[in-house]
Amino acid sequence: MNLHELAVQLGQQLAAAGQRVTVAESCTGGGVAAALTAVPGSSAWFDLSVVTYSNEAKQRLLGVPQAILQAHGAVSLPVAAAMAEGARELAGADWAMSVTGIAGPGGGSAEKPVGTVCFAVAHATGTEARSCHFAGDRDQVRAQAVVWVLGFLQSCLSGQAAA
Repeated sequence: MNLHELAVQLGQQLAAAGQRVTVAESCTGGGVAAALTAVPGSSAWFDLSVVTYSNEAKQRLLGVPQAILQAHGAVSLPVAAAMAEGARELAGADWAMSVTGIAGPGGGSAEKPVGTVCFAVAHATGTEARSCHFAGDRDQVRAQAVVWVLGFLQSCLSGQAAA
């Protein structure tokens, strides 16, 4: 399934449930929001997107605690979860997704190599967070992250967290 088909399916699921989604992005720089808003009629189920590239923006706009950023780093499951929860609260949406990662070509480390991306989906019943490692250059990592988080949301909407 291509990116557009996935976004269309998500929109149909959200619209059928009468629910809205919001997005907090870092390494994808608005790519998730662009994919969702490319779907005609997305204003019925898409609320807002926040691109918080810096740690300061994550704290100021999404309420990510400085202590979590210091303890785990921006690319971590706790930060992804805090981003999604903060976005959901900010928007008052039913669902929120977040993406934070190292797209490259620099910025990686032995612990968190280039291609490491953390995701979260927040809903009233809780928050699910996952991490993945993607191969490829910056554009490829970002594109794979967009598709992955949309699939993650789709699995959560279906009642099954992605593995």
